This record gives sequence, structure tokens and C-alpha cells, in this order.
Amino acid sequence: MDHRPFEDWLLEDKPLNKEERLALHEHLRACAACNTLTEVDLALRNTRLTAPADGFTTRFQVRLEMERKVRRQRQRWGFLFLTLGVLAILLWVGWPLLAALSQSPAGMIYSWLASLAHLTLLAQTVGEALSVLLDVVPAFVPPAFWMMVISAFGLVGLAWVVSLRKFSRIPQGA
Repeated sequence: MDHRPFEDWLLEDKPLNKEERLALHEHLRACAACNTLTEVDLALRNTRLTAPADGFTTRFQVRLEMERKVRRQRQRWGFLFLTLGVLAILLWVGWPLLAALSQSPAGMIYSWLASLAHLTLLAQTVGEALSVLLDVVPAFVPPAFWMMVISAFGLVGLAWVVSLRKFSRIPQGA
């Protein structure tokens, strides 16, 4: 049974024409769910609204301001700990570089050039390995597999973006 138009008519406060009223009354005779909806709507309309207790607004605003202060204080402490942690890691990683630079600048330059040569060799090796894999792998793996892999990466990326948006929202109001 389709309740959609009848639920809309019951919940909206716009006048119905004669055909709609007849259809609604006929539906209400047969449908217990819509009857219950009508009773709940009538009970809510007849409920007397009460004013909040004295000072509610003031207490709410004070509590809201206290929560904001606590949140700002937590953010400050978090930023401080994050900054100190990053500085400690940078110092830990950079200490050998500073020690080597203070002893012999030529040795430091030599180690940088050696590291650059190693990285270049690594990039060439990885490139050659990928070219071999791309020549060999398609013979064994069907194209549908690659579509599934690309789709999986896409879904993971989408989930990541959605979670970032969800957790980075700043609540507004109370």
C-alpha cells in the first residue's frame, strides 16, 4: 500500500480539495499506520508549550562559552605538543647532519652527492623493473583484474576524502 501522498497530506498544513479529502478519509479507515500518524500529529498540535526555566538562556550561554574555552585550551596544548614533537624529530634526524657539517663540510658534500647517486641508481632500477613487469604481467593478468584494482584504489580514495570531510567539520552552534 502506498502511503506517500497520504502521509504528505497529513503532515503538511495546506488545504486539500474535495477529491483528496475523500481519498484521505477512505485511506484512514483502512490504514492503521496513517491513523496513528494522525493521532500523534493531533496530540502534538494540542500539546501546550512551556517556557524554559528562568535563567536557562544565561546558563546555556555560560556553559557554551566554557566548552569553547576548554576546546581552545585543548587545541593550544595539542598544537604545542605537536610542535615540540616535530621539533624533536627534526633534531633527532638532523643531529648527525649538523655534527657532520661542523666537522667537515667537504665530507658532508661528498655524502650528499653519494646519496644523490644512490637515489638516481634506485630510480633507474625501479623504472627498469616496472617496464619488465608491464611487459610480462599483462600476458598473465586479464584486463578485468586491472579494472578491479583501479576501482578499489578509487573507492579507498573516495572513503579517505569522505572521512576527511566528516572529521574536519567544525560544529556550528549548539
